[in-house]
Amino acid sequence: MQDIIEIGWGQLALFSLILLIPVGIDRAFKLGLLAESAVSIARMIVQLALVGLYLEFLFELNSVWVNLAWLAVMLVVGSRAISRKAKLRSWRVSVPVFCGLSLGVLPLVGLMLFGLLQPSPWHHAQYLIPLAGMLLGNSLSANIVALQHLFGAFEQRELEYHGALSLGASPGYACFPFVQAAMRQSFAPILASMSATGLVTLPGMMTGQILGGTSPLLAIKYQLVIMLAIFVMLFVSVAVCLSLSVRSLLNDSGRLLVQRDA
Repeated sequence: MQDIIEIGWGQLALFSLILLIPVGIDRAFKLGLLAESAVSIARMIVQLALVGLYLEFLFELNSVWVNLAWLAVMLVVGSRAISRKAKLRSWRVSVPVFCGLSLGVLPLVGLMLFGLLQPSPWHHAQYLIPLAGMLLGNSLSANIVALQHLFGAFEQRELEYHGALSLGASPGYACFPFVQAAMRQSFAPILASMSATGLVTLPGMMTGQILGGTSPLLAIKYQLVIMLAIFVMLFVSVAVCLSLSVRSLLNDSGRLLVQRDA
């Protein structure tokens, strides 16, 4: 295997000139996304630089309490990002999202650390933080899609919902088809991705390990573990999030207590 090839800062700066391509596309199609894109890219650069420096410190310190505190921060920030992107800025949404992420990621990370990888110590930041980060990162979009479709159904199928209530259905039963449709929509991307993995796409973790000099077969094993964990994480987090959201967002008469931001 070839040694890791170093990327210089100058080379990285030159490579970033490819961003001129989406700038040209934005102007040609008059999308109006330049400002938002610039802010997103700037935030990504700053956040990755700071996280890179912090992770070096975190790996060196390797404190169980600091690692667990960082995991808690990841859960809080992730849940807030989901509710914000879904345009649902309310604790009635943020709490179910946080519960869904926690019940999805904590048992899976625990299983991988204690039952599969067994690093020493078990809370080693080199394993705990990246594993939790990959699971949480891949669950964000699914939860956003689920919440958007759930609230979209309340708006677009309002007559159907109120008709079921008028016939004596409970609020949970009346909106159950909305929950089903939201779950199917949120799971569609991961199902499509898994069916194409290996033939059409090489996942990021596997590619990164191979570029880092890891044996392709070992990289495949790690990728299989991550993909299976992500699949389970999505099902658990979305199911818990939607189930708790329905309980939190509807009163006894079936009225929706939270509206999406304009």
